[in-house]
Amino acid sequence: MADAPFIPSLFTKLIVADEEKMSDYYCAVYGLKPVQRVAGASAGEGETFREVILSTTGEMTGQTLVMFNFTDRPKPRDQQVILGFISDDIEALNARIVANGGKLVGPLTDQPDHGVRVQFSEDPEGALAENVQLLFAHG
Repeated sequence: MADAPFIPSLFTKLIVADEEKMSDYYCAVYGLKPVQRVAGASAGEGETFREVILSTTGEMTGQTLVMFNFTDRPKPRDQQVILGFISDDIEALNARIVANGGKLVGPLTDQPDHGVRVQFSEDPEGALAENVQLLFAHG
């Protein structure tokens, strides 16, 4: 019997103070959908946590973004990750960011040498995202 093929996938956990509020934000701004809510104690330190797993499809397939809350820790104070999102309409994305309590960081910049437009933003808890619109399709 042949081994099952390895299909790499990716998940990212963003440590947040309010997993429900941040789940609502990422769903409204980036079109993600809730997959599952989990609560328990972490295997590492036994700390209690709650998390909301999000994906583009609402299914636990492919890449997921998890809003992860250590319930007994203070709000994270430093940048621990920069999230990256690709959009086909960065102006509309910028409007959704602001309308849902996020803020734009710096100007929208065209980087034709790299084939992108880039806008950094912060979510309502201050996590940084790099939002990119491709200027042309790669063939």
